Amino acid sequence: MTRTFFSALILLASTGLVWAEEGVSLLRPAQVFDGEKMHVGWVVAVEDRHIIYAGESGGFDESNAGEVVELPDMTLLPGLIEGHSHILLHPYNETSWNDQVLKESEAERSIRAAGHLRKTLEAGVTTMRDLGSEGAGYADVGIRDALKKGIIQGPRLIVSGKAIVATGSYGPKGFHEGVDVPLGAETADGYDDLVRVVRSQIGRDIDFVKVYADYRWGPDGTASATFTQSELETIVEVAESSGRYVVAHASTAEAMKRAILAGVETIEHGDGATAETYKLMKDHKVALCPTLAAGDAIAQYGGWKKGVDPDPPRIASKKKSFREALNAGVTICFGGDVGVYPHGDNVRELEMMVDYGMEAEDVVRTATSVNADLFHLDDEVGRIRKGLLADIIAVAGDPTEDITALRDVRLILSDGRFIKQPADQTNNE
Repeated sequence: MTRTFFSALILLASTGLVWAEEGVSLLRPAQVFDGEKMHVGWVVAVEDRHIIYAGESGGFDESNAGEVVELPDMTLLPGLIEGHSHILLHPYNETSWNDQVLKESEAERSIRAAGHLRKTLEAGVTTMRDLGSEGAGYADVGIRDALKKGIIQGPRLIVSGKAIVATGSYGPKGFHEGVDVPLGAETADGYDDLVRVVRSQIGRDIDFVKVYADYRWGPDGTASATFTQSELETIVEVAESSGRYVVAHASTAEAMKRAILAGVETIEHGDGATAETYKLMKDHKVALCPTLAAGDAIAQYGGWKKGVDPDPPRIASKKKSFREALNAGVTICFGGDVGVYPHGDNVRELEMMVDYGMEAEDVVRTATSVNADLFHLDDEVGRIRKGLLADIIAVAGDPTEDITALRDVRLILSDGRFIKQPADQTNNE
C-alpha cells in the first residue's frame, strides 16, 4: 500500500467514501451510455486516473484486470456535469439570501460548502460549474484549489469568483443611504473600470467571468438591462484575451440580445426570451442554462403547492419559454441554480427538463457530453472514451428511458477513484 493511498484512506475516513485499489479495474454493466449513445455488451477498463478501454467485452483481455466490478441491470455513464450552482449558498427557505450574505461569515459559508460538495458528488455529479460566490469573495477559488489538493472531497469545480454587476443594480438592498452594506457581487462601470475589474479577477485565477446583463432594478422592481452592449463587449474582449469565457445572467429579451451579440457563451435563466432571441442564440451558438428548478423551488417557498394548485404565472411562462427554446434548436445546458434548493438534489433539474418537454436521452446527453463541450472540458470528461479521465457513474435502470433512474446511483468514480461501489459486486481476481 503506497503512502498516497494510505493518506487518502485517512482523509476519506470521516466522509465514509472509499478509493479504488491501485491497478486495472474492469467495469461490466448491462449497458454503457458513452455520453452520446447507448451500447449493450460494452465493458470499461480504468487504470490510474484514466479510461484505458471502452468497447465490446471481447476486445479487452480480462486477465489484465486486478478487479472486475459486476454491474447487472445497471447503466454506466459519464459523471454528471452540473452547469449552474452556488456552493456557498444553501436553500432560501432555511435562510434568506440577504441573511446569508450579511450574517453568515465566510468561514461558516466555506464549511457549509464542503458539505454541499460531498452531497453533490454522492448524487453522481463529478464536475460542477459555480456561478458566483454571492458575497463570499474568492472563497470559491480557494475551495476549488482545496479540492485539487485532496483536502476536501467533491466534484471537479470550475469557478467565477465575484460576479460583475453595474453600480446600483445588485443587493442586498433596502437600507437607507447612510448604511454601507457588502454586496453579493463586484461593481464595475464603463470601459476603464470594467477592464480593471476583469483583469483583477483574472489575476485571482478565476476560470470564467460571470456578468449580470440585467437585474431587478427597473420601475417597480422589474428586470431591466444593466450594461450597454459596448460594456459587455469590453468584458468579453478582456476575458477572452486571457483564454477565459463569459456567461451572462439575463432574463429579459433586450439583455439577452446585448449579451449574445457581445459574445457570451451561455445565457443563464433566459425567462423573457422571444422567438427572435432564440434565433439569435442558435445563430451565434450561445447555449441556454434555463435553471428550471430554482424558479420551481422559489414558487414553493412562496406557498405554491405543486401538483395541487394551478401553475403560477412564472411557472407557466417558464414551461412555455423552455419549449420554445427546444423548438428553436437552442443548445440546452444542464444547470439548475442548485443552492437555491438543496445540494445533492441536482437531478431535480434534469427531471424537470423532461417534464417540460425534453426527451430523456437528450437530457442525459446534455448533462454529460453537451456540458463538457460547452465548458471546454471535452478533452477531459463528459464521455466514456479511451484516454479521458475516469469520471463514471452507474445507475439502476436506464436513464435514457426513465430520467428518475439517475436518483439511484450505485457506483461513482471520480478522477479514477472509487467513491462508491455496489455491495458484493466486486470480484478480485
